[in-house]
Amino acid sequence: MPNYTLSDDIFEAAARRFPTPFYLYDERGIRQAAQAVQAAFAWNKGFHQYYAVKALPTPAILKLMLDEGCGLDCSSMTELLLAQKVGAKGADIMFSANAMPAEELRFAQELDATINLDDISDVDRLIDHGGVPDMICLRVNPGKFGAQRKSVMGSSLDAKFGMLPTQLLPALEQLKAHGATAFGLHAMTDSNALDISYYINNARYLFELGAGLEKQSGLKLALINLSGGIGIPYRPEDKPADLAAISSGIIQEYERVFTGRDDVRLVTELGRYITGPSGWLVARAIHKKAIWRDYVGLDASAADLIRPAMYGAYHHISVVGKRNAPHDRVYDVTGALCENNDKFAIQRSLPQIDIGDILLLHDAGAHAHAMGYQYNGRLRSAEVLYTTDGEFKLIRRAETPEDYFQTMVFD
Repeated sequence: MPNYTLSDDIFEAAARRFPTPFYLYDERGIRQAAQAVQAAFAWNKGFHQYYAVKALPTPAILKLMLDEGCGLDCSSMTELLLAQKVGAKGADIMFSANAMPAEELRFAQELDATINLDDISDVDRLIDHGGVPDMICLRVNPGKFGAQRKSVMGSSLDAKFGMLPTQLLPALEQLKAHGATAFGLHAMTDSNALDISYYINNARYLFELGAGLEKQSGLKLALINLSGGIGIPYRPEDKPADLAAISSGIIQEYERVFTGRDDVRLVTELGRYITGPSGWLVARAIHKKAIWRDYVGLDASAADLIRPAMYGAYHHISVVGKRNAPHDRVYDVTGALCENNDKFAIQRSLPQIDIGDILLLHDAGAHAHAMGYQYNGRLRSAEVLYTTDGEFKLIRRAETPEDYFQTMVFD
């Protein structure tokens, strides 16, 4: 994760050049985070980080990931096509989807992607649509052995993802009968976890399960997908996850379970951890309202950043030029949608906000612009990259009414 903060001067310069609202991403911070993950797991021969495309599916960002030696984790046909368009191929692509359409499995095979099956029914679908590759990965739902934190993912026992542990051996036997020689395992049962024990416990579970299935099935355990789920400190008081401690704990479990072996490759599919802290939604205060509460209305809305409305998620807010001013006013910070949950913050202590002030919604580099929508005909904003050369680069233009009308049939 980046070990510095962009100055307000940079955001002011960007806002002079690009109309608000827009997203600003910091190339240096993104590269630093990708490099940190790869360094932390360099002890594992064949380690590979696959960036979760769903977190920030913008070509310029995905090309940065490939440039840093990362692959791309895709979960739909469109994401596979996007990966192909930015130059990813073969080992660069992990395909992990649920309720997989057959044509998507076939296309993933054509790209020679590593396929991660979510359900035992996917085995027959794979056999009938593209055939079985030499190495296939299976996603397991650990049930009571997975995370039970009441987060966005929910308890493992009510999560829709993955096979039952008891379904794995029958699936592997069927795959072996159709030509598979090796397998991988994957599980993800938490999201945005700052407690390092989650990632270490997940690794332990997968290592032990995989070693047992290798003996039972006669297939080689080739890969463990540790998944994503490592969190970022959205709140100022949160402490970042200790990546070195996570890696150290996983090394211990690896050496315990795979004594004398170094041939089980580890992969991760981190998205939020890589880009989340290096993105900001930049917006202006355009309206103030004083009724039962004091409101500040922005030129952005939940159509740009839905996480607070959808999850009650916290995003820190700072006012450019007023970061050190007394936070002695309390506001609801809102957008213009005809939805009362279109609020970026509720009863948040902030400095005095004036019309025209620039507000920054922090940690918006993942699962933010990507989750935008068009309710009320509000259109999604532009994305801008602040490069390592200190330049601003438009990497996605803002939507226009013509884009909104493009798929409509008026006849």
